[in-house]
Formats: sequence, structure tokens, C-alpha cells
Amino acid sequence: MRRFREQLSYSDKLKRSIYEILRDDLERHLIKVSLIDSYNQFNANGAHYRFVDKSELKPRSKKMEKESKYFNTFLVIVCENVIKSELKNYIRFYPENSVNKRNLEYLADFTLYDKFHKNFKQFDSPKSINLLEQLLDIDYALLIQQDPTVRRKNRYSLTHFHVKIDWPIADAAENLAKKLRYIQHNLYEKGDKAARVLQNKLFEYYGCHHSVGGRRTAGLIAAQLLKKSDGISTVFVSSSESRTLYRYSERGVSKFFLVQLTEEQCNSISEHQGFEVAFLIKNYLYDQGKHYFAILEAAYSHTVHSRPPKDGKLRKIRPAYNWLRLTSELLHPKLDSPHATPIPYSWVYAMD
Repeated sequence: MRRFREQLSYSDKLKRSIYEILRDDLERHLIKVSLIDSYNQFNANGAHYRFVDKSELKPRSKKMEKESKYFNTFLVIVCENVIKSELKNYIRFYPENSVNKRNLEYLADFTLYDKFHKNFKQFDSPKSINLLEQLLDIDYALLIQQDPTVRRKNRYSLTHFHVKIDWPIADAAENLAKKLRYIQHNLYEKGDKAARVLQNKLFEYYGCHHSVGGRRTAGLIAAQLLKKSDGISTVFVSSSESRTLYRYSERGVSKFFLVQLTEEQCNSISEHQGFEVAFLIKNYLYDQGKHYFAILEAAYSHTVHSRPPKDGKLRKIRPAYNWLRLTSELLHPKLDSPHATPIPYSWVYAMD
């Protein structure tokens, strides 16, 4: 059962603080790998980088882009606690894919294994990020959780690679629909059409169209499954098709992406925030020559139709009603400007 911070013991509050610090630091690195490094790879190979269109960020958007080998894709799962053994039928991680020197030897083009030390996977080791970045290139998912093999409490490790998410979409939709009180017993109790709508709404709940590809599907399925576990969890999904880094957590749904800005837009942001354009350029913007680009986060919240009803009664599914709405947009500082704070910037619904 998930609990708010105010409901935790002091030792559990300490554990959550450590988890949140780890997650925040990890998020910065994953933004770099997913967005900045990918953009640089497009440039280095003379390929055109298509920035995300505003329509793609609106809830229920169906627009998709062709995948590119230059965009870094990955799936990373971060858990506050150790994943319960009963979930191993659906999140498949075993000794054979744990992060150790013997298992890493079998990975093609992975050169770090001959220098590998077990402390590398601990997130209080400076080598941990290097190990993480090398393993991001492989298929499937990486799992970060409390390390049950060490004596020290509240120590987080990259415990497994090649983690497969194997929970049927229908089961995930049924689990969500029960919690939201659209069904009582099973997904098909109101007929095939209602079951199909509820499966589509599962994707909408996590900010995706139901036609999205495998990695984003695996990510949102993992996020729904981990609601069965103790504590909180975060799932990061980097998608080439959407050129976006998704974050699913107890905070809700967020999408990180690159946005291109003109000189006029930069002047407007600076004026609104009350600082010089030079400060904006130095701390927030990457120079493209004629244009700048920056990291933008679109944060979403769930509507009344995708939250449990207050009276707890069963209700009728209404497909036309949105389950997600955009609530805020933040322009994030550059990764080498940790002193700068994210600033509000309304872009998705702004008039060009």
C-alpha cells in the first residue's frame, strides 16, 4: 500500500528522501541521454532532427513519427523498495540477468565487464552512471531498486538488466478499471465494446494513444503493475517515435522534449521572468545559430473521469471524456546550470 510522506515512520521518511534524491539525479542524466545526446547524434550524422509538434503534446494525440537509429531509446524502472516476489511473473528478473561480472560478459560490445566491480552498480559510487549509460543501449528494461544483498540500509543499486515486462494489456486495463469503478469483476462484464474502450483508456491514462509502439506500451504497463507494490516507483521511457522522455511516478505523467525558440520568444520569456536575455541563453538555451532550443516539460494530471469516484459507486464509461489534461509546462535549465530553477512557459497551447 502506498503511503504519503506524512504517514511514514522517520526511518521510512529517510529512505524516501534518499530515493527522491537518487531519482532527481537520475532524471537529469536520462534527460541528457534521451534528448541532448540524441540531438547531437542527429547533427553529427547530418540527419534532420524534427522537433516535437504542439499537437503531439495534447491529450489523446495520435500523431506519430518514424523511428530513427540516432535517437537514444530506453526503459528504466526505479523502485523505492525491493519488488515483491509475486510480481516476478510479470516483471521478469532473475539471477541470470542480475548485474554482475559473469552476466555482463555475455553482452556484445560491452567492454566494461573486464573492469567491473560490484560497487559500480551502487548509486553512491561515481562509476554507477557510467555503467548505467553503457547498459541503456541494450534492449528491454533496466531495474534500479533497494539492494537486498548489502547490509547497509537504504542503498540503491542497478540490480538487473534485460528486464522484461510481461503483463497482458487486458489485465492492466482491468486492474485500472476496477480501481476507477468502471467495472466490478472482470474487463468483459459490460461487453466487448466496453472492454475495448477501457483498454484504449489505459493508454490515455498514461499520456499515449493506444496505437503506440512496444517500449511505451511496456513502460505504461510497468507503471500500472508497480501500483501493486509497496512504496512508490518511477518509470522512465525514452521513445524515438515521439522524440520524448516520459516519466510516470506518484507525481503523475510528465513528458520531456526539446522545443525550438526564436529570438522573439527568448525576449518574451526574459521580459516575463524579469531577467536579461543573456542570463536565459547562458542557463537555459542551447545555441543552434539562427535559433535556440531548450528542454521543456509538459506535466499532466488526471481528470475526474480517471480518478476513483468519491461515492465509490460503479459508473458508466464515457469514451468522449478526457482522462488527462495538461496542467503545467516548465522550461528546464541546462544540465550544467544546477543553480537555475525551472521557469513556467506556456508553449503547447500558445498562439504562434
